[in-house]
Amino acid sequence: MKETKTASASPEARAAMHEMMAAFEAFKGANDARLDEIEKKASADALLEEKVARIDQAVAQAQARMDRALSESRRPMLGGEPPVVVAAPEAKAAWDGYMKSGASHGLELKAGLSSASNSAGYVVPPETERAIERRLMAGSPMREIATVRTVGSGVFRKPVSTAGVTAGWVAETAARPETDPATLALLEFSSADLYACPAATQSLLDDALIDLDEWLAAEVEDAFAAQETAAFVNGDGVNKPKGFLAYATATEGTQTWGQIGTVASGAAGAFASSNPSDRLIDLIYAPKAQYRPNGRFVMNRRTVSAVRKFKDADGNYIWSPATRPGETASLLGYPVTEIETMPDVAANSLSIAFGDFARGYLIVDRAGVRVLRDPYSAKPYVLFYTTKRVGGGVQNFDAIKLMKFAAS
Repeated sequence: MKETKTASASPEARAAMHEMMAAFEAFKGANDARLDEIEKKASADALLEEKVARIDQAVAQAQARMDRALSESRRPMLGGEPPVVVAAPEAKAAWDGYMKSGASHGLELKAGLSSASNSAGYVVPPETERAIERRLMAGSPMREIATVRTVGSGVFRKPVSTAGVTAGWVAETAARPETDPATLALLEFSSADLYACPAATQSLLDDALIDLDEWLAAEVEDAFAAQETAAFVNGDGVNKPKGFLAYATATEGTQTWGQIGTVASGAAGAFASSNPSDRLIDLIYAPKAQYRPNGRFVMNRRTVSAVRKFKDADGNYIWSPATRPGETASLLGYPVTEIETMPDVAANSLSIAFGDFARGYLIVDRAGVRVLRDPYSAKPYVLFYTTKRVGGGVQNFDAIKLMKFAAS
C-alpha cells in the first residue's frame, strides 16, 4: 500500500512540534505560578502575567509554524527538478499555448451568463482545476473539515427531512392506521463568482521549468482561501456563501429547524468566573450522540489562548498540544481548528463552535474554472483574470452548536 504520511517525516514539522511542546510545558509552569499567586493574594503579579502571556504567544507561534510546515509539505513544488516530458493531450497543449502567448485555438470559451456582464474566459483543463482544488484544500481550514461537493449547475438543491416518518406498534391481526408522512424542506446552495487576478512576466511564462498549472494555482490560493474562509464563517449569502454564524440562533433546546442552538458561556462577554470548562462540556453534549464522534471545536487563536489556561477538576489542563506532526491540538479530547475569522470573545459573540462540520456544512464547487489572459492592462505584466464559482451553507442544523458569550 502506498505510504501517505510524508508530512510526518518533515524535519521542519518535527522541529516545530518539539518547540511547541517545550513551550507548552513552560506555559504550564508559569500559569500554575500565576494561579497560586491569585489564590494567595487575590491577584497575580504583573510581571508573572506578562510572562504567561509571552509564553502563550510562543506556543501559538510554534503551533502556527507546525501547521505551516505541514501545509507546505502537502503542496506541490513549482520549481526544482525539470518536469518529466510527456505527450500532452490536445486540450492541455492548447492551454499551455494560451498561457504563454495568448493563442486560443482549441480552447472552450465561456462567456458571462448574466446579461449585465460582458466578461468571458477560457475553461482551464482538468489538470489545472485539480491543482487549484488541491491548494485550496490545503490552505482553507473550512475545506478540511466540511463536506465539499462538485456540481454542474449554478444552484445545488438538496431535499432534507425536517421531521421523520412516524411509526407505531400493532398486534399481528390489528388494523394498520396511517402514519404521518415525513416533513420535507428544500435547501438551496447558490454559487457565486470568486475571482483573483495574478500577474506574471512574459519571461516567467516562457520558462520551460515552470509548471504553469501549479504557478496559477499557487498565485490564486491565498486570495481564494482567505475570501472563502471569511464567507464560510460570516458570509451573508448575498453573492457569496452563507456562513454558519449568519443563520438564526436560539438557546439550545428551544430552536426550530433552520436555527442553530447556542449554549451560554455563563458571563456577559466572558467565560464564567468559576469552572469555565463546565460550559465547554455543555457545548460538547449539546449535539446528539451521532454527531460527537467526529466533533471538533472551531475558534480563533485569541480564544484558543484563553481556553489554554483552563484546568479540569483534577488540575489537568484541558488543552493538549499535538503529539505528532499531522495531528492537531485538542480541547477536552476533541480536535481544535483555528479559523481567524471567528469573532473574538465579546458581549453576545458566537466565538466558539462545536460539532460535526462534515455533516453540518456543505461547500459547493461549480465545475470549471475560467481564465482570461490580459497582456494590455498592466504592461509589461500579463494578468490572468481567474474566476471560480463557489457556494456553501449549513445542511444539517443539528450537527453544529455555538457558544454565546452571555450570562444566559
